[in-house]
Amino acid sequence: MDRVTAAIAIGSSLGDREAHVAFARSQLTLLLNHCRLSTVIETEPVDVPGDAGRFLNAAAVGGTDLTARDLLAALHDFERQRGRQRSHVNAPRTLDLDLILFGSAIIDEPDLVVPHPRFRTRRFVLEPLAEIAPNLLDPVTGRRVADLLAALGAA
Repeated sequence: MDRVTAAIAIGSSLGDREAHVAFARSQLTLLLNHCRLSTVIETEPVDVPGDAGRFLNAAAVGGTDLTARDLLAALHDFERQRGRQRSHVNAPRTLDLDLILFGSAIIDEPDLVVPHPRFRTRRFVLEPLAEIAPNLLDPVTGRRVADLLAALGAA
């Protein structure tokens, strides 16, 4: 398989958020070739039921020789190492690693959807991603990440 550029969103809202994000960032620099990491931002929870705490969010972009499914499995393994529990959809989490983009691939399988179906409307994903890879293209819309962020308007 040829090397593919992957974009990953990083989030944490439970426990030692800084340590969880730092762990993810260190693991992703080992997993992805020429990994670029955004700064970490703090955001209000979006689509999270109950009394969720604020999130720390960041993004990583780098090359991989893995398949999308193998990359997702590695991301899930990192989440498990930090105590991620999947008690219900959108539950608060110690670590959340989402595969946002995988080159120009469009994948729609029961447990793997790329591009991430909601990333175009989520400032907490687009803002860090635009910081490190503004020209990455969404293969569904053909739009650059920077343009997707601009379309959301001012915060």
